[in-house]
Parts: sequence; C-alpha cells; structure tokens
Amino acid sequence: MQSLERGNLTAQQIEAARTAVTRHMKRRGKVWIKVFPQKSYTKKPLEVRMGKGKGNPEGWMAVIRPGNILFEISGCSETVAREGLARAASKISMRCKFLTRQAAG
Repeated sequence: MQSLERGNLTAQQIEAARTAVTRHMKRRGKVWIKVFPQKSYTKKPLEVRMGKGKGNPEGWMAVIRPGNILFEISGCSETVAREGLARAASKISMRCKFLTRQAAG
C-alpha cells in the first residue's frame, strides 16, 4: 500500500491498520509495516493558561510523504491482500493506492 498524500500517521492509526489486515488474512500470509512512528508530539492539558513552557509528550507519529510504502503483504492471494489493505486504508487518514510487484524477468 502506497500513500498518495502528505501527512502524519499516529501510532494508534498504524496499529489499527495492522490489526485490520491481520484479522482479515487469518494467518494466511505475512505483513510488513514499512513506517515507524519516530516523532513525538506534545499537548498541554485542558484549561491551562498560555505560556509556562511546552506540554508533555502525548504520543508518537510517523511523517508520511507522497509515494511512501506503508504496508507490504505476501503469502496470500491478490484478492485477499487487496481486501485486507482496503480495510487498512479505511483506518488511515490519507489516500492510499494498492500496488502489486511484478515478477522479475
């Protein structure tokens, strides 16, 4: 699955997409997650006045550019992989495209 837009993917979105794919495939293949949430984001508590420094770390996110590969699947039929990645794309906040790798030769 390849991203078509620029944006941020939180760790919760990546995990939700992973569980959607693995539940649909029912242990029939292998899933690779090609992105890693390595940037932290912060948030100040509700009803706190301005100033007094930066907020506490709230979570982690991965910075996504157009053309990044997000997930790879092998070991199952193309229809199962396409349906599983379609379910994963619904959990992600950006447009994605399904790619197939052609055999070399």
